[in-house]
Amino acid sequence: MPINIYKQNSTDRIAWLCDDIWDLPNQISELEKWLIENSKNLPKAEYVIDIAFDIRPDATGGGSVISLELMKLMLEKGFELYLSEYPNQINN
Repeated sequence: MPINIYKQNSTDRIAWLCDDIWDLPNQISELEKWLIENSKNLPKAEYVIDIAFDIRPDATGGGSVISLELMKLMLEKGFELYLSEYPNQINN
């Protein structure tokens, strides 16, 4: 379940992204692309972006950046960001 986007307090799914991608840098990149392409079609509401991720086994620092543009889009449309860690998913 890498990225599940849905209306808060509801089961109404908006999008499902990165089906088999568990590393946070790639997920954040895909999320930003999706929001840039789709946010204009979404009314302001209470939404959740739940990112299920696993820590990269070879990570030694660095990682992803949640850009100012991504934060603005999330704020404008009413998105909350949940980060859900699931260990040992990348190499399974």
